[in-house]
Amino acid sequence: MQDAAVLKGTKDGYEIILDENANLKDIFSSLRKLLDNLKTQTASTNPQTIAFDIYTGMRLWPAADRSELEKIFSDYSTFSVHKITSDVITKEESNRILEQSSVHIVDRVIRNGQEVHIQGDVLFLGTVHEGGKLFVGGNIFVLGNVQGIIQAGAPDLEDKMIIGDVHNAQQVRIGEQFEIVADMKREMNSGTVIYVNDLHVLDYGKVENLKQINPKFYNQIGGVING
Repeated sequence: MQDAAVLKGTKDGYEIILDENANLKDIFSSLRKLLDNLKTQTASTNPQTIAFDIYTGMRLWPAADRSELEKIFSDYSTFSVHKITSDVITKEESNRILEQSSVHIVDRVIRNGQEVHIQGDVLFLGTVHEGGKLFVGGNIFVLGNVQGIIQAGAPDLEDKMIIGDVHNAQQVRIGEQFEIVADMKREMNSGTVIYVNDLHVLDYGKVENLKQINPKFYNQIGGVING
């Protein structure tokens, strides 16, 4: 009978692979046997704590089963769990990824004192009044009127961009970088690209130069933006 818990060495340490088709009783029994053997083998070497990566394959472990797994490790003073990974994700994680990767068309008014948070890229057609704030996890394509504060790459992604005319905005932010628009003294139009350069400061370009500014994004959209 194949062991339901198998030890594997990796470049980063040790990984324990749990059989995705075995029942929990067999997995836990096999795991204890494995840890007992390791404890015996390392007893004479006075080992430091070993943290194992646990891999569960195509099986998603609920919190209660993970807790039971970690409880087993707590019986061994020199062993611990570093992380538990699998090849599947929860429905909530799936929805979050889909939301992050989609483009949202937003046509609304964001008034003074209001904050709006959106994941993914945004095509903004509405109005951000002075004192209003729009925080976006992806890129922002501005076709509306921005008089308040907008942020792409919220909260800390510096590979995102703001494309469009934001000369009336109070402040623009990308990731953790920001600038007061009134201090910029720059001409802007619908083809302006605001991005974070290699020096980690906000910089400005033109949409026809998008391939040089952000090659990855340019390739993602198939190079459809023309100068």
